[in-house]
Amino acid sequence: MTFMIPEFPLQSTRSLSQGWHRSDLQQDKKEMINMNRGNILAAMAATLSLFSIEGALAAYPQESDKPNIILVMADDQGWGDTSYNGHPFVKTPELDAMAKDGFVFDRLYAGAPVCSPTRASVMTGRNPIRTKVTNHGRYMRPHEQTIGESLKAAGYVTGIFGKVHLGSGQPNSPCNPSGMGFDEWAVGLNFFDNDPYLSRNGKVEHRKGKGSVILMDDTIAFLKKHKDGDSPTFTVVWFPSPHDPHQEVPDGPSLYDGKKNAGYYREITLLDQQVGRLRGELKSMGIADNTILWYCSDNGGLVKETSGGREKKGSIYEGGLRIPGIIEWPVRKLKGRTAVPVSTCDIYPTLMAMAGVELNSPHPLDGIDVSDVIAGKVKTRSKPLGFWHKFQAGQGTWSDRIQKAIMEKQRAGALLPHDPPRMQKDVDEFPQFPEDSTTGHAAWNDWPWKLHRINGKAFELYNLVDDPMEATDRSADPDQQDRLERMKNELDKWMRSVIRSINGDDYKQR
Repeated sequence: MTFMIPEFPLQSTRSLSQGWHRSDLQQDKKEMINMNRGNILAAMAATLSLFSIEGALAAYPQESDKPNIILVMADDQGWGDTSYNGHPFVKTPELDAMAKDGFVFDRLYAGAPVCSPTRASVMTGRNPIRTKVTNHGRYMRPHEQTIGESLKAAGYVTGIFGKVHLGSGQPNSPCNPSGMGFDEWAVGLNFFDNDPYLSRNGKVEHRKGKGSVILMDDTIAFLKKHKDGDSPTFTVVWFPSPHDPHQEVPDGPSLYDGKKNAGYYREITLLDQQVGRLRGELKSMGIADNTILWYCSDNGGLVKETSGGREKKGSIYEGGLRIPGIIEWPVRKLKGRTAVPVSTCDIYPTLMAMAGVELNSPHPLDGIDVSDVIAGKVKTRSKPLGFWHKFQAGQGTWSDRIQKAIMEKQRAGALLPHDPPRMQKDVDEFPQFPEDSTTGHAAWNDWPWKLHRINGKAFELYNLVDDPMEATDRSADPDQQDRLERMKNELDKWMRSVIRSINGDDYKQR
């Protein structure tokens, strides 16, 4: 027995050409969340009246039995930049311990090779271009149904802390974390380092200390606040490290002196310490056993040699997409490793399934439920993975600079509705792209084969098992022509569907 979350009617009665207003959209979302929570509780009450208590609980746990969920993400950590994945000198003892205690993904792929798009893929289970997050500094449309909204509707208390880079940190904005379904938040608009300016529920504060430590302080405070409550918690922890400028340093003696990229590695060890701190606090609070903790990075690393493939961050080749990934859920005793390809797009549908909440998405998802892969029941992926980068250029977002200016205006009582103004434009604008658009670099991973389409013209084909560094292009092999044409057609069909999504087709009345 499962309970379905009713579909969110995310399209207003106004046409897209008539535009959206912030207040209308926020009110719509509040009404949707309240409606869904009420429908779920009503459905539970009705069902429990028909079945025995024991049978109902076995099929669908009460809210007090639902797992807490924590998503932790590094910023720019490569697949090989952990000691559990064999780095020759970087020290990550806490991640090593988590890998030993949990389940390791050897082929976890970021939704994109840069930060903002991958974060949108986690939030929505969709390729980020569908959500209008086409590159870094592009902001997610509030019309999207997020994992935060879905879990909140299912009774979770939600919080997000750290680097969000998907929209605004200002109050009353549909692009801020509240508009994404989060009850409590303290966020930067992009990467930050020491002494950051962070927006706490819309009010900007100048915080003193290491940014990665501060966000963990906020995370732990949120968990302690709600650990004895009646509702489970969903917490997103997005580190600003090891992104440059690499000024944060870990506790203890100086590490990696004389090594190239020493600051990068120091920040990896710093975030490793904070992951260990989080795991220790979960045990101290007595909530570790029934907490799902999922760790990953947002894109490939900064060092080619340890990226786990060809190239690094910013590339659709393996080194730009392959990331470290570990999940643990002590009560379920998740153990082992898998080479089955898994994507950050899969996180949303997988966690919904693991939490016992059926996801009924109004929009096409690119992610799938991989809980059976994690449980060791499935050894292959049922759906290919699509990637697309440089469809549009990125946009610079200087978090401290922007938030400092906002803080000063807030203190003076002179804050403008959106500052800078472009943080609102992704709500209001629906530019139309031709369905046959092919700008940039796209790829289709139908394991073990991967097809690249570069600016719509050049094609490359690799077998990732035989050729993990994508060094030998097989697209001209006579015995691969049928495969090549099939994969070309599949990739083209997928790219056209992505264009229809960014054009707004997913939000129209069905």
